[in-house]
Amino acid sequence: MTESVERHAFGAEVGRLLDLVVHALYSEREIFLRELVANAADAVDRRRFEALTHPDLSLPGEPRVRITPDKAARTLTISDNGIGMDKAELAQHLGTIARSGTLAFARAMEAQKPADKPSLIGQFGVGFYSAFMVAERVEVTSRRAGTEEAWAWASEGRGEYTLAPAAREEAGTDIVLHMKADAEEFLEPLRLQTIIRKWADHITLPIVVVKEGEEQAANEGTALWRKPKSEITEEAYAEFHRHLGHVFDTPWATLHWRAEGTLEFTALLFIPGMKPFTPVEEARESRLRLHVRRMFITDEAALLPPWLRFVNGVVDTEDLPLNVSREMLQATPVLARIRRAVTARVLSELKTRAKDSGGYTPFWENFGATLKEGVWEDAEHRAELAALLRFRSSAQEGWTSLADYIARMKEGQEEIYILVGDDAAALAKSPQLEGFRARGLEVLLLSDPIDAFWPERLASFEGKALRSITQGQVDLSKLPAEGQAEEEATDLSKLIPLLREALKEDVAGVEETAQLVDSPAVLAAQAGAPDLAMQRMMRRAGRALGPDRAVLRLNPRHALVRRLAARAEAGEDLTEMAGLLLDLARVQDGDAPRDPAGFARRVAAALAAEA
Repeated sequence: MTESVERHAFGAEVGRLLDLVVHALYSEREIFLRELVANAADAVDRRRFEALTHPDLSLPGEPRVRITPDKAARTLTISDNGIGMDKAELAQHLGTIARSGTLAFARAMEAQKPADKPSLIGQFGVGFYSAFMVAERVEVTSRRAGTEEAWAWASEGRGEYTLAPAAREEAGTDIVLHMKADAEEFLEPLRLQTIIRKWADHITLPIVVVKEGEEQAANEGTALWRKPKSEITEEAYAEFHRHLGHVFDTPWATLHWRAEGTLEFTALLFIPGMKPFTPVEEARESRLRLHVRRMFITDEAALLPPWLRFVNGVVDTEDLPLNVSREMLQATPVLARIRRAVTARVLSELKTRAKDSGGYTPFWENFGATLKEGVWEDAEHRAELAALLRFRSSAQEGWTSLADYIARMKEGQEEIYILVGDDAAALAKSPQLEGFRARGLEVLLLSDPIDAFWPERLASFEGKALRSITQGQVDLSKLPAEGQAEEEATDLSKLIPLLREALKEDVAGVEETAQLVDSPAVLAAQAGAPDLAMQRMMRRAGRALGPDRAVLRLNPRHALVRRLAARAEAGEDLTEMAGLLLDLARVQDGDAPRDPAGFARRVAAALAAEA
């Protein structure tokens, strides 16, 4: 049956992105071959895995990637006998660029320095489109394993592509690049072999380059993790890390070891040197690759807990059968023991490196927020992880640990004080800190979203309880502030009942506090209630536990509060001033006034009265 050729538009954003890929990545043109070969190898791996449960998909003969240059036709063909793609998959994978967002990629490309631009290819999943750096037209013919139909995708990278029925004898994919006049160097077999050795020598799948009708091996094809460490250079490790993670950074840490005894496996893991670009929340799961006797099985075995999902690498074992199914993986005790061993090894590496504060800082700034998730959800490793946490502080520059904080605690201090919010710089200026600074007390400043959750689970460290200074009233009576005379405090016995009555629908209570010095009032959570930061997060997520009813705390030494106390003694109506005081406390805590228009009116009236 004959079908007409279908034309599809990429869309305005994709056309713009293709132009950026073609022109902005010019200095690293050879990377196109690495990307296409890696895609071909992945396709073969996927077919191998699917064949374990669907034998009809088994690979025929020796799987390989075949690269065929044709100088006369000025074409370069990359062929594989992997899983292949059907019509819908061709449109989905090749007609839609970058799951992480074409617009975000384009903006990042424009902002990146020329020397750094190649590093963006892998981060955005647009490796296939690097082919347009060297090709004026790209044609893809593919047949999905298990089907009889083949389809052809073609584009000149100018805003549209075509889909049409095609013919292919077996499952797999052919990518034909019609090379640009200035890219003929990539039609030289020796040049192609050099590129493969540089970028893909560690790929275990054989890669061959056709020269004068004969296939010549282009890669060694030895699993890097199976080699002795003494035979592997740092450059080889780095390139393997880049291949696995589709990134271009240098790993912050490389872990390569072989476990022997009752449980045998080889592991090669990398902790990245930079945080990957994720404009949307990434999946919370580890993607370590599980191999059985060098054969790829899956990257969905959850070999590390979600809070170590930034680690990439390979675990290869001979203690599992090749035909292991995903259901078996979840139940086998062998894999559970491997998970425990791999997790312990990564934690050991982090503990060792955490002793070097300067060297540990890049890791913490990249992945600290992810590591904190383990404190919240993993009781088994909670204590170990707590020792690895680092914080900004109200009294120290840079990062500090819980152990270092405890070493600096003042005599008589029994708790580790924390303040949770959205921005560390803003927290450092918070009025909540005033009373603590006046007493020389250090407060840790927590500004990651996860910080609203994990302190409750950790509860204490080395016998010292963690205490949010916005949760309940902190007793500072044992540590008086220097230069703060008690006689300066104003009697609020008349003022507090009036404010409670005026604000009864908006606050849970009104009380005086010793935690303020320069500000008239702040808000705090009731004792036993969620921290203010948690309450704000719940409201934003539409999951508020109840009405927004914090406690309004007053500074009995502040001029404004003294003045209000005097007006209360005189029997004046303080309803308007009560609302203004509450809104001021909300604003300085990072919240909006209850009624912005009313707040502006009350401020204007107060200013007019003072004029």
